[in-house]
Amino acid sequence: MPELVTLDLLLSVAELGSVGKAAAAHGISQPSASARLARLERQVGLSLLERSPAGTTLTPAGDAFAAWATTVVDSARRLGDNLQALKRTRAAQLRVAASLTVAEYLLPDWLITLRRSEPQLRITLQVANSAEVCRRVLAGQADLGFVEMPTPPPELSVAAVGSDRLMLVAAPSWPAARARRPLRPLDLLDQPLLLREAGSGTRETFLAALGEAMGRVPELPQVVELGSTATILATARAGGGVGVVSARAAAADLARRELAEVSVAGFAPHRRLHAVWRGTRPSSAQRALIEVARSSAGAERRDP
Repeated sequence: MPELVTLDLLLSVAELGSVGKAAAAHGISQPSASARLARLERQVGLSLLERSPAGTTLTPAGDAFAAWATTVVDSARRLGDNLQALKRTRAAQLRVAASLTVAEYLLPDWLITLRRSEPQLRITLQVANSAEVCRRVLAGQADLGFVEMPTPPPELSVAAVGSDRLMLVAAPSWPAARARRPLRPLDLLDQPLLLREAGSGTRETFLAALGEAMGRVPELPQVVELGSTATILATARAGGGVGVVSARAAAADLARRELAEVSVAGFAPHRRLHAVWRGTRPSSAQRALIEVARSSAGAERRDP
């Protein structure tokens, strides 16, 4: 197939009546334009141009060929225009997926801050556990993800945006919450632990930290698996066990003394919060939200 730029050059010759004028319109030299047109004629096996002292015109075969070329070039231009429009539309929107802790306790402030500097940016938010957030980003269903898992998938680009501490909480009347001495990590095996579902960054961080503290991956015979942080907190308040949640999530209940922290000697799991995206460099919209998240890191580190 002939190159589009050469077809466009031929159409300019037909319009302007001169190879030199067509070359100038395309920002190339006349010898370069003549060489491209001669190569086109050889490629299609037809004489397309008729040169005379008065200028250059198309042969009858050239007229027919130019009519077909017009359709091709116009279609290519529409394709280019539509592609640019699509890029502008994509640049003006950001599909964000976030884990529950980030979505509930951090992202609202981040989005308010971003809206002040990027009022034209249209943002949609999806909420899922960390594993599902990564899956959606990998599948192209989200442009940017925020997760709490210890190790995001290697197929994604990663940027640390802050940190978070996990806390064990229970009703103030719960025996472990009233104990005078901190529990040992081993004692947690005897507690009904309220944990998020598999794939949750909170669960993965807690189990990894407990395994490190005990020197082995433990079996937890009394785990109660719950699908949201709010459900864990409500169950803990009702005396249903020891909840494992972000310290941010428990802060209000602790302040009202509806929950108490269960202390475990030498056990204070922390985790990094990460932004994840496909590709090497984030887009301008992705980078803007990442920078907003990072700028609040100092405040996050001072959280309970």
